[in-house]
Amino acid sequence: MEAQAAQGASAPATEPVLTLSNVEVVYDNVFLAIKGVSLEVGEGQMVALLGGNGAGKSTTLKTVSGLLAPERGEVTRGDVHFMGENLLPLGASARVDRGLVHVLEGRRIFGHLTPEDNLLAAFSLKGDRRRYQQLRDQVFDYFPRLRERSRTKAGYLSGGEQQMLAIGRALMTEPRLIMLDEPSLGLAPVLVEEIFEIIKAINANEGMSVLLVEQNAAAALEIADHAYLVENGHIVMSGEAEVLRSNPDVQEFYLGGSGKVDYHNVKHYRRRKRWLA
Repeated sequence: MEAQAAQGASAPATEPVLTLSNVEVVYDNVFLAIKGVSLEVGEGQMVALLGGNGAGKSTTLKTVSGLLAPERGEVTRGDVHFMGENLLPLGASARVDRGLVHVLEGRRIFGHLTPEDNLLAAFSLKGDRRRYQQLRDQVFDYFPRLRERSRTKAGYLSGGEQQMLAIGRALMTEPRLIMLDEPSLGLAPVLVEEIFEIIKAINANEGMSVLLVEQNAAAALEIADHAYLVENGHIVMSGEAEVLRSNPDVQEFYLGGSGKVDYHNVKHYRRRKRWLA
């Protein structure tokens, strides 16, 4: 299958858990942040949403999780469905109840609480203690460092440990779909590799769908099944991750290229992006 420079080009093979259809989002009734975005995440699938700063990746996640309103954002067009239900009339907490969780960029943990208290704070009040302990132990199995530091205030954890805690806290809600916004941000390469391997294991072992927003395209395409590329609020390319990874334009502009620049052809670099033709 060839990656296609068209919106909603190649659909996931599995039944979609999440569907965005021709979504537009406006901030302050003025700024059009995403423009006709359509994408799907299949049951148990890992999907990467790639692009540079300001491309519209985080806005897309907030559209799904219901976190646009605090930033004066509004969906002005299109549909968002999760497990066949229209999400747009629902508030953020109701979407969590449906099985959808968003790990925000910057971790946003409770620094004054211990990791274990952070996990408890995310657990549903409707659950029983035994279920809490099962979920907590599952998080500690995926992130052994959190077990070792379970009594330390979370504000004293390293950046990588705080990211692990943010993901672990999301798992306490027992989601069907977990959305991760820049989990590699500010982390050393060795920690990025470790966290991405754990995300891959969670996806495989729990059958949990994952929508991963990343600027680190190389790392994301290593673990994703399917990927969408966003530029200036538009989906400009989509396809199987391995197809995008081998695409010459993606390699040049998002994977660092070969490291060798042919200055004779520099003036043609913009033209080489097929989606700008």
